[in-house]
Amino acid sequence: MSLENWKRRAAAQCGLLTRAQLAELGVDRWAIRHRIDTERWVAHTPTVIGTTTGELSREQLMWLGVLHGGPGALVGDLTAAEVAGLRNWYRDDVTILVRADAGVGAGHQGIRFARTRRPLEEWRRPGTGLPRCRIEPAMLRFAAAQGSTRTAEGVLAATVQQRLSSPDLLLEWIDRLRPLRGADRFRRALREIAGGAHSVAEIDVRRMCKQFGLALPIRQVRRRDSSGRVRFTDCQWRLADGRILDLEVDGAFHMDVESWEDDLARQRALTSPNRVVVRCTARELRDEPDRVARDLRLLGVPAA
Repeated sequence: MSLENWKRRAAAQCGLLTRAQLAELGVDRWAIRHRIDTERWVAHTPTVIGTTTGELSREQLMWLGVLHGGPGALVGDLTAAEVAGLRNWYRDDVTILVRADAGVGAGHQGIRFARTRRPLEEWRRPGTGLPRCRIEPAMLRFAAAQGSTRTAEGVLAATVQQRLSSPDLLLEWIDRLRPLRGADRFRRALREIAGGAHSVAEIDVRRMCKQFGLALPIRQVRRRDSSGRVRFTDCQWRLADGRILDLEVDGAFHMDVESWEDDLARQRALTSPNRVVVRCTARELRDEPDRVARDLRLLGVPAA
């Protein structure tokens, strides 16, 4: 048994090794059992051994999932996006994509194994290190599994806004993933995003305007507030009298006290004699777009 060989392999996998890997490196089952019995190693699953003790880190949990998941297993869905840098879409459980015939048994707490008959080898992101899914199939697979249209479209908008992918690449992967649940809806959303929408709220505003005959807004406008700070407004229209109307759309995260106070301060800073700032909630846009459209019309937003 070469001590350096298994240590080097373990270091590359956050201290985790499969029993098969250990056997290849010359560590027999008796040596494994001895280290487990003396509490130097830990059997996390029937197939994966930890060469360190203590609570698993987030990265270790991902490695545990792909090692236990068997050949072709990948970090997938929002977990793959998390590794790629996606913000504000965190989920507690780690998602691991495995082949349909994978024998994962009871798995491990904190890991969700998702079986698929899709060609995982084609989905794998090139390179060494943690095996993970490319961002495009990961996000489209996650979006297709959602019961909420807003969640599905929101994660695609976030993926583009945070520059992890582009509308063109996501549209290309929609074709590659046929059949894909919600494909037509995703195509429409991605065309909206390609046109400048940075969030699902902006997509909702554009749809509301088309439905109720309002002029389309200028979106994500960059300007300086009264203190000189650069701000970005969600949607903006120029009214007939020359004034500017800004619409700010509040999502659920705006409901906590700190965000609420920040938004009030932001509204004061953006408001001026020539600029009106109004607000609505994402729920209103989703459930009562007619009321929002009526109020905007009364405030002077022009017809399409």
